[in-house]
Amino acid sequence: MSKISNVILMLQYLENGKKYTIKELSERLEVSERMVRVYKEELEKAGIYIDTIMGPYGGYVLNQSIRIPKRKFTKKDYLFLKNLDINNYDKEKLEIIADKVRGIYFDSKEEKAELKDEIRNSYNVLTRAIKERRKVKINYYSYKNGNIDRIIHPIDMFLYKDGWGCAAYCELRKDLRHFDLKRINTFELLEEKF
Repeated sequence: MSKISNVILMLQYLENGKKYTIKELSERLEVSERMVRVYKEELEKAGIYIDTIMGPYGGYVLNQSIRIPKRKFTKKDYLFLKNLDINNYDKEKLEIIADKVRGIYFDSKEEKAELKDEIRNSYNVLTRAIKERRKVKINYYSYKNGNIDRIIHPIDMFLYKDGWGCAAYCELRKDLRHFDLKRINTFELLEEKF
C-alpha cells in the first residue's frame, strides 16, 4: 500500500479509542515499526495528535475525534456505469470516475497537476482551523464577483460531487457559506479565534 493509504488505515485502527502497540500496528499495516513512527509524525504535522503511552504495556492511543470522510460514488456515476456501452463510451467521464476510485477529485488532467498540492494544503489548513477554532483569511474566486478576500470561520469539511468543500461562516456575507477548495486561490491561518 502507499504511504497515504497506510496512514489513513492507521487512523482508522486508532479511531476506536483502543491502545495499539507499535508492533501491533506494524503487523497490521505490514510495515516496519520505524514506518509506524514516521506515520505518527506525519499525522502530527497535519494536526492529528496521537498520544504515546510509555512502558511495557504502552502504545499509541488517539484521544481526539477524527472524522475520516467516506468517499462514495454518486447515483449519476452508478447510472453511467450501469448503462455503459463498451463500444461507445465517454472516455472523459470514465477517467473522472477512475480518478474517484483512486481518490483524486478533479475535472481535467491539467487541473490535477496544478491543484493537487494546493487542495491538500488548503484542506490541511482548514481542518486545523476547525480543530483550533481559528479564523482563516482566503482569496476566493466567485463566478459572479471574481476574486474576493474573505475571512471565514471554518465549521466542517465535506465531499460534494467531484471535490472537497468547506462549510464556514463568512464575515463578508455575514452568513454560512460553502466554499469549493478548488476555488480558493490563497489562504492564511489567522491567530484570531472564533
